[in-house]
Amino acid sequence: MDAPELFEPLDETWERALCIVAHPDDMEFGAAAAVARWTGQGKWVGYTMVTSGEAGIDGMAPDECRVVREKEQVESARIVGVDAVDFLGQPDGILEYGVPMRRLLAAEVRRHRPDVVITGNHRDTWGGSNLNQADHIAVGKAVLDAVRDAGNRWIFPEQITDDGLEPWGGVKQVWVFGSPMATHAVDTTDTFDQGVESLKAHAAYIDGLGWENWDPREFLEGMARATGQRLGVAFAAPFEVVPMGWGD
Repeated sequence: MDAPELFEPLDETWERALCIVAHPDDMEFGAAAAVARWTGQGKWVGYTMVTSGEAGIDGMAPDECRVVREKEQVESARIVGVDAVDFLGQPDGILEYGVPMRRLLAAEVRRHRPDVVITGNHRDTWGGSNLNQADHIAVGKAVLDAVRDAGNRWIFPEQITDDGLEPWGGVKQVWVFGSPMATHAVDTTDTFDQGVESLKAHAAYIDGLGWENWDPREFLEGMARATGQRLGVAFAAPFEVVPMGWGD
């Protein structure tokens, strides 16, 4: 069997990144250690949660669950150096890709004006036969379109005239974590422990999953070590890189 191809290092010559995902906990299942690396470098990283994950705990009513999961996400973000966390309040579990979602996310891009946008896997599977979740697919696809929408003043122009959000075409790339098409990675050896603690902060959610004897450190270490081997380091996080410039 041929050895897997080596990953290329991510370009880290940027100052601002916006992470847009469907649910609280999405960032922590693989990308939080990378965020800790970047905030440790003095970069600004913001989180946008499209939902509050209120349908994520079977034994907890949505109105109660929303409060718990937002609190856990804010603490989880704090652990990796993120203090800007937006919750867009969309309905958990039934998100739809389309113009309304693009409009919502374009506004976030225009508001925060990032150099890089990070999102989760938008493909049908995680690779192989493991199906992705519908909210992840809807948000990931909408992010790719919304980044381009944000730079065009004639798309969602009411955001400019009514809300004072100027067009923003400064996003160089979208980075997709969890993608089976990943070609790049970033060294997370020094910040791996922060990533683990960030995932552990979602205690109510993890407990609600009912995964007997599930260990967050063991789970994250398996992925990080395999990725690290392909980057030549101990631990790493993989990303698919989608260029946003014309002709790239």
